[in-house]
Order: sequence, then structure tokens, then C-alpha cells
Amino acid sequence: MDNLFVYSSPLGRILLAGGRTALTGLWFEGQKHCPPPLNTMPVTAAPGPVRSAVRWLDIYFSGNTPDTAPPLAPAGTPFQLTVWETLKTIPYGETVTYGELARRLALSTGRPVSARAVGGAVGRNPISIIIPCHRVVGAGGRLTGYAGGTRRKLWLLELEKNR
Repeated sequence: MDNLFVYSSPLGRILLAGGRTALTGLWFEGQKHCPPPLNTMPVTAAPGPVRSAVRWLDIYFSGNTPDTAPPLAPAGTPFQLTVWETLKTIPYGETVTYGELARRLALSTGRPVSARAVGGAVGRNPISIIIPCHRVVGAGGRLTGYAGGTRRKLWLLELEKNR
């Protein structure tokens, strides 16, 4: 695992993982699949990609749309990586359903994809917010699970909606 750094956000502490070339993780402290915050360091000691992520988060939490994401290197299965790439195409301030994501993936891969499989991959996204898994909702726009908690998901969606 890369080094862990702590970022203070309006929604609580965020752990950032990264090395010299890319950001590999971004989790709300205590969320599902978050590594334990052992041996964390301040972001002032972070390598370039983590500092880029901090700038991105500062812009995002100020209510503005960040222009360029830092270099990302999430670790996952080929299917998860495909889902996470698809998440990055969801525009700021918009949402899509798990079913719609499954339909898009089926069209691009030529193979059937279930909304449940998409949901499993979305829930394992290791770089929350920058890879915008919070923009995925249930059928009919229903607010559904988010590894960082539905309260945070709603806050993020409201921030983007009110920009």
C-alpha cells in the first residue's frame, strides 16, 4: 500500500493513498473498504499526485467544478476498472441509475451486464468523489447505498446540484 495522508473535508476526515506517480485511494475515514488509518501523514508531506488530489478536493468542496483530475491508479479486477472508467463519464451534477450503467456497459462490451454486478463494482470504488460513485442512484432516482454513507452521498449530490 502507498502512504496514507489525511485531508480534512466538510464531511469529515478523508484518507488519501498515493505514491510518486498516482493517487491510488480516497476514502472517508471509517467507510467500507477503507484501510485502517495507521501511520497517516499530513498532506503537506505528500507526493505530487496526492497534492494534486488535495487541490482537486479544495476546488470541489468550494462548490466549483475541478477541471483536471490527478493521475489515478485504482487497483481492481478488469470488470471493476471498466465500471470505474464508466463512472468518470457521469457529468458533474448529474446522476445515473445502476441499471443505466449496466446498459451502457453491455453496449460497450457486447456482453450482458447486471445492475447488481455494477453495484458491487461501484461499492468497491477505491477513489471516492474523484471517481464519482456518489452519482449512481437506484431505480427512479432513489438514494441507495454509498460506502461513505448515504448522508454524505446526499450532501455531495446537493453540493453539485447547487453549484
